[in-house]
Amino acid sequence: MMRRALTILLTAVVLALYGVVPVAAQGNALRILVGFPPGQATDLVARILAEQLQVVLEQPVIVENKPGQGGSIVLAQLARAEPDGTQMVLGALASYVANPRIYNTVNYHTLTDFAPIALVADLPLVLVVNPKVPAVSLAELTALARSQPGKLTHSSSGAGTLSHLGMEHLKRAAGIDILHVPYRGSAPAVNDLIAGRVDVMMDTMAVAMPQVEAGNARLLAVCTTERVPDLPDVPTVAELGYPGFHASAWLGTVFPKGTPLQTVTRVSEAILKVVAQEDVKKRMHAIGAIPRPMNAEAFTAFLKSEWDNWGDIIQKTGLKRE
Repeated sequence: MMRRALTILLTAVVLALYGVVPVAAQGNALRILVGFPPGQATDLVARILAEQLQVVLEQPVIVENKPGQGGSIVLAQLARAEPDGTQMVLGALASYVANPRIYNTVNYHTLTDFAPIALVADLPLVLVVNPKVPAVSLAELTALARSQPGKLTHSSSGAGTLSHLGMEHLKRAAGIDILHVPYRGSAPAVNDLIAGRVDVMMDTMAVAMPQVEAGNARLLAVCTTERVPDLPDVPTVAELGYPGFHASAWLGTVFPKGTPLQTVTRVSEAILKVVAQEDVKKRMHAIGAIPRPMNAEAFTAFLKSEWDNWGDIIQKTGLKRE
């Protein structure tokens, strides 16, 4: 018994010295923290991921919802957590690259407080208008906006959200003036679009497409770099005269900074394996998510690029820190 205990102790010391702390060896469930309520798109993707991830990792994987501050509360919690590989965050673009620049109460730095694991999926944004707006294309919408500056309105799910920043990006690229009307979430924003109280909206497919299919909104373009497989006949904003335009609420995973590289790599490889499964792809498509697997190294570079890109857009919008 003493010899076995000594062996375990020596093994633990060696592992610690070399930073080798495999997830499955920790004897704990891996928790995926989500900064949004159950049923929201990020939560749904997390649950699809968790279900198959626990099979690949051969350990329990649990989703925990801790909504608040646009997804930033869970990232702040993770930044202070032990880097032991037992918890990670599945977060969206805004919580990584926008919120730290907008809110004084966000006490983490995306590029220095986390160990990126993998990019998981895109939640593509689409551009829609109320059916009464006399525009059936992006060109007609921009021409209409130029003919009456400041008269048209666009909703967003809140100041600093991607639905806001994406429209600001488009307005600057097109040289048009459309009045921003922020809401507390996508539901009231889309409700007022349907009611005709606002004219234009840029939001995720999950939010907008049910209204398009019901005839309550008119789809003008998708905001991804390439056409969305589920909407092959709908042009991108980029191909309609705005090269490089891209607005997608991508979802990515991170561990706390200092998590052993072996753990990061193992979970990253597991996530990529899960996202490559045909059933997972189908389930993600069904909720308006497009799989976009990217390993830890590539996601780290991508995160830095997005930090710089959206930081520039935020600065140009004149948004003040709150």
